[in-house]
Order: sequence, then structure tokens, then C-alpha cells
Amino acid sequence: MASYHYVYILQSDGSPTHFYVGQTTDLKARLAKHNEGGTPYTANHRPWSFKTAIAFTDPINAARFERYLKTSSGRAFSRRHL
Repeated sequence: MASYHYVYILQSDGSPTHFYVGQTTDLKARLAKHNEGGTPYTANHRPWSFKTAIAFTDPINAARFERYLKTSSGRAFSRRHL
């Protein structure tokens, strides 16, 4: 069985206009780390929940898609489609 690399978008439950884009191989553990305050960029807007998660079998494609989502055109794409 192939291992998956996930690109995810988190949405702050306390402040719904705050989003975070990241990448992981373990969605459950990564969300727990964000909600425990273990990530400085997301600690101030806890709690978080998944808005979107997309699985990739190729880690290079996952990294490229994550970088794209962090651009202005990627943010516009995610608002329209994800």
C-alpha cells in the first residue's frame, strides 16, 4: 500500500477568516499538534479543524501543490474550489 502525503487547509474555529496550509503524512497527529499549540504560526487561533485535505502519492507533487496554495492565485483557487 502506498503512503500518502496530504496537503491540508485548516480553518480556525474561533476566527473563521483565518486559514493555514500545510503538509503531512499523518493528518490526525498534525491536527492534534496544531490544536495543542505546538506550531507557532497557528497557536494564537486555536482550535482548528480541517477545511480540506488532498492526498498525493508523490511527495514532490504534494510540496508543489502546498507552495501553490500559499500564493495569491492559490489562495483564490482554494476560496473558489476547496
